This record gives sequence, structure tokens and C-alpha cells, in this order.
Amino acid sequence: MSNQLEKVKELIALREEARLGGGEKAIAKQHEKGKYTARERISMLLDEGSFEEIDMFVTHRCTNFGMEKKHYLGDGVVTGSGTIDGRLVYVFAQDFTVNGGSLSEAMAMKICKVMDLAMKMGTPCIGINDSGGARIQEGINALAGYAEIFQRNILASGVIPQISGIFGPCAGGAVYSPALTDFTLMTKGTSYMFLTGPAVVKTVTGEDVSAEQLGGASVHTSKSGVAHFAVDTEEDGLKLIRNLLSFIPQNNLEEAPIVPCDDPIDRLEDSLNEIIPDSPNKAYDMYEVIGAIVDKGEFLEVHRDFAQNLIVGFARFNGQSVGIVANQPCKMAGVLDSNASRKGARFVRFCDAFNIPIVSLVDVPGFLPGTGQEYNAVISHGAKLLYAYGEATVPKVTVTLRKSYGGSHIVMSCKQLRGDVNFAWPTAEIAVMGASGAVAVLYAREAKEQENPAEFLAEKEAEYTKLFGNPYNAAKYGYIDDVIEPRNTRFRVCRALAQLQTKKVVNPAKKHGNIPL
Repeated sequence: MSNQLEKVKELIALREEARLGGGEKAIAKQHEKGKYTARERISMLLDEGSFEEIDMFVTHRCTNFGMEKKHYLGDGVVTGSGTIDGRLVYVFAQDFTVNGGSLSEAMAMKICKVMDLAMKMGTPCIGINDSGGARIQEGINALAGYAEIFQRNILASGVIPQISGIFGPCAGGAVYSPALTDFTLMTKGTSYMFLTGPAVVKTVTGEDVSAEQLGGASVHTSKSGVAHFAVDTEEDGLKLIRNLLSFIPQNNLEEAPIVPCDDPIDRLEDSLNEIIPDSPNKAYDMYEVIGAIVDKGEFLEVHRDFAQNLIVGFARFNGQSVGIVANQPCKMAGVLDSNASRKGARFVRFCDAFNIPIVSLVDVPGFLPGTGQEYNAVISHGAKLLYAYGEATVPKVTVTLRKSYGGSHIVMSCKQLRGDVNFAWPTAEIAVMGASGAVAVLYAREAKEQENPAEFLAEKEAEYTKLFGNPYNAAKYGYIDDVIEPRNTRFRVCRALAQLQTKKVVNPAKKHGNIPL
């Protein structure tokens, strides 16, 4: 056999060794936990045969604690590029079969390389996390590696889409990379995220808590809002990433994707003409409105289990990708609170960063009152939503369905926050507050002088409703561009988005604003 063939044979053997990661036993152990390997995950995520791996032969440089005797090709992370629906993406997937996926200086270098390439090419970067944390044997070098990754997450923010899949442990400093990315998804039962683990919590606070209770998927999707999606299986998670990317451009210089649409834009939805209940205190389901007006009823909800009084997610109108922000009367009467405000603000800012138009569906009676909210800085959180809408320069279409009162009217993409096209249904009530509250303030003294105060207030309430409990007062001043028939909403929104395609608005030159964080 020639020398060259020997070398080719050696290369093939090394590639096979690298593909085995931590070896057959470690792979079997990973499968026993109901988890796939890093390579299997990448294979499911990307278009078939599109993966181009880089840095397959990288190994660590640590000589402490006997580490010099243990080298694995690739050093615990698989990195490279491939395509999703034909679009280029960069990807890294931590390999738990190698040193528990712990982060070394070499692993960080590999991850940073794909992040740099993603920025250079202007493509999404997807990270799949499954790691025991920093490689303790490497000490400060591992920490420096994390910081290098975080710095790149920060610089890439708003330039390229960044998506994190948490498919196993993600603890300590490791949690900050996903927290800096645009979307985070977790697998139920097999993933967790926390800064300090159950053992440390027990030592410091005396609390007995499991990893699942402390930082499982259900905790972060419903209580903290750290994660945007929880999925039952890894296959579901990888499909979700592919679906999510279909709504998002490659980078901040490209327009939101447009796909062919065979759903007629003038499709009438007669059910919408009767969806608003006669009683202002009765709820209806905003999902029914969204499903009726978007292309084929398809809606990819983000943060579904967190702050359910506000709905956010992606849909299409006549094939064009849009972000939807909608109050949900079924949950807490659709009021805004601290969590809903920050959920909405983050989503609006993402859409604005990536040129995705925003359609707001409004039915909001106000902000949630009480010491709980005030002590939790609802003022600052509400200001985030206000700031996000006011700063956004993408096309903004607002439809007010029913209530739109006071401060909550302002923060939901009103005309003065540069809403481009503001529609209202005939059932809209746009006012400083609801009739009963307004009358209680306006006629408090007079009511005391009446023989029958309740009857007097009811009469004044009816008068106030007639005057202000409608969209025409706001339309009189041009704050509402048109009052539309509910069944015609899809057509009017599609038309508005079409005319806004050439919109150009530039914010004042500055380094950056100081959003009320």
C-alpha cells in the first residue's frame, strides 16, 4: 500500500474515532436517558446531507489533574454549518458523552469560531446545550471561554438570529449564553437550567428542591419566562427550530420572509361580527380571532405558558411573516401586568430588530392594580412595552376590538407611538377608563345629593358609554384611521401591510437608548 493510501486510511480512522465522541458505552448511556447524541441532533435539525463539520480534530490542552492522559477528538462539541430549508445556518451541539459536555478552553474556541462565521456570513446561529458546566480541571481558562462566548452573543444580538436548544443540563455560568439569545427551548423531563444547583440551594437557604423543581422546562416556560418553548421530545424541539426560522430573515439587513399564499386575502370571517359578547365583563377567546384572520389559521405562539394574559407569536398575512401581539380577555380579563409587559416588549424588539411587521390586537382594560404589581416595578415593566413599541420602525398595524383604556391604551401601539395604521371594530371602547370608574370620579359629589345614588350613577354611566364607549370619538381626532367591519379584518390588515412595505423611518442617531430595564 502506498504511503498516500496509508495516510488516507489514517484520516478515515481518525474521522471514525471523532464521530464516536466519548465512545460506544457513553453513547449507549446517553440513549438510555432518552437523549440523542450531538451528531444525531444535528442530523435531525439540518437538511439531509448538508452538514459541513469543522474542527473535528481539536483537543484540549489541559495538563492538570491527569487530563493530559485523556484526549477526545472534537473535545465535547460538534460544530459546523448546514442548511435548513435550503438556508445556510451555523450550529454547535455540545456532546455529553465527552467529559459530560463540560466546557474547556478548546470547546469555547470552537463555539466562538462558528459564531464568528455566522456573523461574517449573516446567518442564524443555533446552539444545542447539553453540558455539565465549566471543566473544573481548566479553572480560569474555562471561565474565560464562557466570557468569550457571551461577548459574541452580545455583539450578534439584533444582527443575526440566535436560537438555543437546552437538551440536557445547563447550569452555572453556562445559562447566560441561552439567556442572551433570541429564543430558548427546553425538553420536558431531560433538561434544566439554573445558576446554582439543588445542593448549593440546600446549603445556603435550607430549601429541599429537585433539579426539575428548581429549573425544569415547566418552571422556565411558565414561572420565570427564561425559556420560550417546552417540547415533549428532542425531535419536536428540532422541528420547532426549523419552523421558527421559517418566519425569520437570515439577518437584520434582510426583509421578513414571504412565502406563496393560496389563502384569499379577501376571505370574510362572518363569525367575527358576533364574537364580542354583549356584556363588557364577559370574555371571548382571542385565539379564535387570530386563527380567523391569519393565513390558513397557522400561528406559532412564543412564550405560550408564560403571562398568558398577553399572546405573542408568528403568523403570516398573504404569505408575509408578521409578529402578533394580542391581549387575551380569557386570562385575567386581558389586563397587562409586569410579566406580560416584559414578554411583549422583548417580542416587539425582536420583530423590530429583524424587520418583521407587528400586528397588535387590542382588548385591554388597564394594568393590574395592587401592591404586588407596584412593588414588582410594574411602572418600569410597562414602560418597557411602551419603549419597545415607540422605538420600533417596522410596519405597525393595530386593531382595537373592544376595550382600550388609559395607560394600557397608550402602550398597545397607539397612533402617538407611531402606529402606522390603526383600525377599530365598532365594538371598540377607547377612553381614559371604563364607564363605571369614570362616572364614580366625575359624579361622586352629585351622587351623594341624590335620593337614589345608584340609579343616578347608572344613568350617568349610560351617558358616558354613549359618549366615549365607542371608537368614533378617537376617530374624530384621527387617532383611529378607520372603523372596520370585524369580518373584513383579514383583508384590511393584508392591505395595510402591503402599503407599508416601502415604509422608511429612522430613529435619531445615538449609541443606544436606555430602555427601563
